[in-house]
Amino acid sequence: MELKRMSGKHKNNKILYYAVNYLRQLIPKKRYQEKFETKLNSIESLNDEDLEKIIFRVNYYNKLDKTVELASEAKKLSDVSLEKSSKTFFFDLHEYSKYFDQSLKGNFLFGDITHIPRDPSLVKSRPISDNNANSIILKWNKLRHFMFIKNEKKQYSQKKNMLVFRGKVHDITPHRAQFLEKYIDHPMCDIGKVNNKLINPEWNADRMTIDEQLEYKFILCLEGIDVASNLKWVMSSNSLAVMPKPKFETWFMEGRLIPDHHYVLIKDDYSDLETKLEYYINNPDKADAILKNSNDYLIQFQNKQFEDLISLMVLSKYFEKTNQHS
Repeated sequence: MELKRMSGKHKNNKILYYAVNYLRQLIPKKRYQEKFETKLNSIESLNDEDLEKIIFRVNYYNKLDKTVELASEAKKLSDVSLEKSSKTFFFDLHEYSKYFDQSLKGNFLFGDITHIPRDPSLVKSRPISDNNANSIILKWNKLRHFMFIKNEKKQYSQKKNMLVFRGKVHDITPHRAQFLEKYIDHPMCDIGKVNNKLINPEWNADRMTIDEQLEYKFILCLEGIDVASNLKWVMSSNSLAVMPKPKFETWFMEGRLIPDHHYVLIKDDYSDLETKLEYYINNPDKADAILKNSNDYLIQFQNKQFEDLISLMVLSKYFEKTNQHS
């Protein structure tokens, strides 16, 4: 069953990702920096609707509205190295930081960040909050997180009337353990953990490919340390994402998702799960409406030109608001 971990269907191509990013290391940064103004000026060719959407997203990811000075421990871009960083985080930063003067400084917090830092910092994830301006989001770890289902043939009505979940359970994710304990034997649930086989062995289950999970009407999207990594591909499918209101967000702007509009909301204690599943089984028109809304939400992340432009603008604003010249 471990061979299922190697299934690449619906996933990003790792070989291509690493090949492209290693090749980028060979190109002098000066060549990119010469193109920086041209890249940013492409915003002038956008229509008013696209321009408004892009500016909104830039200011959503980067909420800094006052100039602040970075502390002395801030690193120069030139000091962020592949050898000392997680490869995917480094590559995702470098894809856009290469357009900037390498003497510019920043706080680079790689990994699953669940706190709001003291100083303005670049992160993959942050708590959903009205006071998270010091957490500036970039599209990091996208190899793992930004996968989408394309042209799924099986419709919602053809799928099993059940909820599926396969995931890891750790000491730092007690909410996942709580769900498994509550619903492991429920007839409407096909759920289980895929790690720590000796701990709570009654929760163990074989891994499932994405295609196998897409046989079900409902897919549980429970946050792990930060966000639920399966949420993006689930929302691009013909299965409904089921989850409590998210507590963390990434480039996907999970804080913008509307309960029972983009996903099926369940209570934090999961007590209404069966009621919600039965409702959307018995009201397929309501389920179809959520599926359309969730599929439509994804469109904004699938224009590479816009994603590049927004990423550059978020970084440029970060250097500007930390009293540096980009």
